Amino acid sequence: MSFLDDEKWTGRVWTGRWERAAGGDSPVIEPATGAELGRVGLATPADLTRSATLAAEAQREWAATPFQERAAILRRAGDLWQEHADELRTWLVREAGSIPGKADFELHVAAQECYEAAALPSHPTGELLPSEAPRLSMVRRVPAGVVGVISPFNAPLILSIRSVAPALALGNTVVLKPDPRTAVCGGVALARVFEEAGLPAGVLHVLPGGADVGSALVEDPHVRVISFTGSTAAGRSVGELAGRHLKRAHLELGGNSALVVLEDADLEEAMSAAAWGSFFHQGQICMTTGRHLVHASLYDEYVERLADKADHLPVGDPAAGQVALGPIIDASQRDKIHSLVTRSVEAGAKLMAGGTYENNFYHATVLADAGPGVPAYDNEVFGPVAPVTKFSTVDEAVKLASTSEYGLSLGIITADVHNGLALADRIPTGIAHINDQTVNDEALAPFGGVAASGTGSRFGGPAANIEAFTEARWVTARGDVAGYPF
Repeated sequence: MSFLDDEKWTGRVWTGRWERAAGGDSPVIEPATGAELGRVGLATPADLTRSATLAAEAQREWAATPFQERAAILRRAGDLWQEHADELRTWLVREAGSIPGKADFELHVAAQECYEAAALPSHPTGELLPSEAPRLSMVRRVPAGVVGVISPFNAPLILSIRSVAPALALGNTVVLKPDPRTAVCGGVALARVFEEAGLPAGVLHVLPGGADVGSALVEDPHVRVISFTGSTAAGRSVGELAGRHLKRAHLELGGNSALVVLEDADLEEAMSAAAWGSFFHQGQICMTTGRHLVHASLYDEYVERLADKADHLPVGDPAAGQVALGPIIDASQRDKIHSLVTRSVEAGAKLMAGGTYENNFYHATVLADAGPGVPAYDNEVFGPVAPVTKFSTVDEAVKLASTSEYGLSLGIITADVHNGLALADRIPTGIAHINDQTVNDEALAPFGGVAASGTGSRFGGPAANIEAFTEARWVTARGDVAGYPF
């Protein structure tokens, strides 16, 4: 019997046990071939209401569980990602369209997220404060309660576990709604790992579902914190709905990240990073390099080299052979990408490579003369498209990089690291990398963006996770009862 034995989860959702979903089931489709890989349970708002109630009931006992026991479960979960890596890798390749290297990276980060989370229960949970009165005054960090997690399709395992693991470790219960297109990798896999790790029943619920289930999750009175990863448009709706219900919403949203290539850059060294930033996982990553800003003295050679690299990147089914780019998640997303490329050419950009597709396979695409006013430059494409434009001065580069509604990641290529750091200080982003492209992730590093890219770093590292998934509570204690004038 396999770890992800479909007899357990076919047509079911996880509530501490595998139960039939009120919404029936939904096919799990392989984007590379169109084949049906299984059928996952599809939740309804009624399922969500029931799970949120059960999670609230389970939360107090879970929070009271000795911290060593919570830590041990998280460590065991980390081990399980590694023990079952071969089977889980196959699912990430087939369900999410990941090349094997990207699947391995997700599994590595998933294990690290659990190991990092395992250290959280033993972190200090408060601080002593001075007080004007004769009393002990302190701040305690207490679990928020029930945490709702909404995760997307593109890196389904990482973008689920990075909220689920720390929230659980800190004494919360979790209701997870993964994207139905990747509900196995982003949901079923987590349920199975924590089932095997010994997580008590009712502490984690996994409910694949549509927008109505997401809305019900945000609105449910038992859910106190929402952790959402997805598009900026959807994030605005989630944030607005959460605000109406006086809930915290941690939003990690879209991006249109710039790679700034300065005059002193070595193009031989830079080109691999440049291509990786735009074409890794078919560009379906929030941190993808969406704008290449290149000094005018290097521009022509940069475009030529990047187009040549794009032309030679193999595209195809990652389960059938070695490729650099797998499939786009579905035809709707593919058509959105192609529309942006087509409209960009109509707006004056030059198609230097790609711009074509077969089925869900979109070829690595390079657009020259693609600056402000070109759709693929102005918008998040979420596909393997590299718009390139030039600048003449550092001030012009700062203006180009900063003139975007997004502020997620930034890459700067330069021979002078100090100049790179100084330049990064002038461009508002949540993440900045000197002499690297824009796509990076580590479990212990704070992650998040500013402006339309989200509400800041609420993922990664002890400080961000404790801030995200606990509440600060002021507590005082006196030896005798305080006296007052009346």
